[in-house]
Amino acid sequence: MSELIEKTKPHPLFKLATELGPLLVFFFVNARFNLFAATGAFMVAVVAAIAASYVVTRHVPIMAIVTAVVVLVFGTLTLVLQDETFIKMKPTIIYALFASVLGGGLLFGRSFIAIMFDQVFNLTPQGWRILTLRWALWFAAMAVLNEAIWRTQSTDFWVTFKVFGMVPLTMLFAFTQMPLIKRHSVEPATLDQSSADEGDVSKG
Repeated sequence: MSELIEKTKPHPLFKLATELGPLLVFFFVNARFNLFAATGAFMVAVVAAIAASYVVTRHVPIMAIVTAVVVLVFGTLTLVLQDETFIKMKPTIIYALFASVLGGGLLFGRSFIAIMFDQVFNLTPQGWRILTLRWALWFAAMAVLNEAIWRTQSTDFWVTFKVFGMVPLTMLFAFTQMPLIKRHSVEPATLDQSSADEGDVSKG
């Protein structure tokens, strides 16, 4: 008999701090020094946020892990080569990667949105597909937007928009998906049920 291990649910403020903390560090260090110093501080802050999340919850969401890997790779390239291009392209790479995973999964009849966002809720197969498609298109649009911003605007403008533009826009988009989630919800979710639903979606 397999044993279900519940993940510790952190306080919402703790979750917010681990997600926004590194970005705020990036913004303030850039304002005080320069983008290269901000990149180094950002890398340290991202690793610290993941470590804190694991210590408190004994779990790290897959999105946080993927993001951290890309930050460390592109941050290192930025510092070693002293080229701002790499850190500016980092959001584009992350958004394009998420869009590709979600869109590619749909082509093969699979929905990875619950796994990607580490969510525990039950939706109908149609609900999973619609939600996955919407997020895939959103990530693709954000990748294009990031490219447009960093290629046409100043570094300071890009940093400000990255922290105070992209984050609020993404939170607003997530909020607008609540009617869809409520409309296609099946019943209060459990981890067992979520796993079963993911299996159903993958076969659909």
